[in-house]
Amino acid sequence: MRKFTDLTAIAAPLVQDNIDTDKILPGEYLKTVSREGLGRALFARMRYHEDGSDNPGFILNRDPWRKTGILIAGQNFGCGSSREHAPWALTDFGISVIVAKSFADIFYNNCFKNGILPIVLDEPDHDQLQRLAEIPATARMQIDLQRQLIRTSMARAIRFDIDAGRKIALIEGRDEIAETLEHQGRIDRWRRENRDSVPAISIASE
Repeated sequence: MRKFTDLTAIAAPLVQDNIDTDKILPGEYLKTVSREGLGRALFARMRYHEDGSDNPGFILNRDPWRKTGILIAGQNFGCGSSREHAPWALTDFGISVIVAKSFADIFYNNCFKNGILPIVLDEPDHDQLQRLAEIPATARMQIDLQRQLIRTSMARAIRFDIDAGRKIALIEGRDEIAETLEHQGRIDRWRRENRDSVPAISIASE
């Protein structure tokens, strides 16, 4: 998993409530097991017309937001099915941070597994970032994970909360598999001791 410490990028406002994983990545794109190329399909039903042409009214099809690295979302972002392809599509597009008023639990957990930093803010701070993101001149923001700060063109930095263990995992680029492998020696020792302590079972042939 890639490491995350800080990011300076354009923030795109997509402040709709209850954007589910099918809107993030429609079901027809779930056949692949590769994480590459899914960015093209991100928000496909909102981003493209039926003939496949760009929808000029969608935020990610407009400058400067077409190169966004930060998404400002609404309530209950990532609800619906638990498809992990949704965070794959976000990372492949280039989005590393999602700021929302709330997240669906499974999607929130999947973000950390895929190197995405999900940030929950209260309404006043969230609305301030939304207003800044709507204006090209103020849409660029800095996310400082180490200090847990969001810096904007405004004088005041916004502080966010994050679980300490998940913070360290993002900074070190360590997913659950890597955490398990750190205990490989203890696992191997337990397997040897367990094998020696459990009597062999013989099956009598008829």
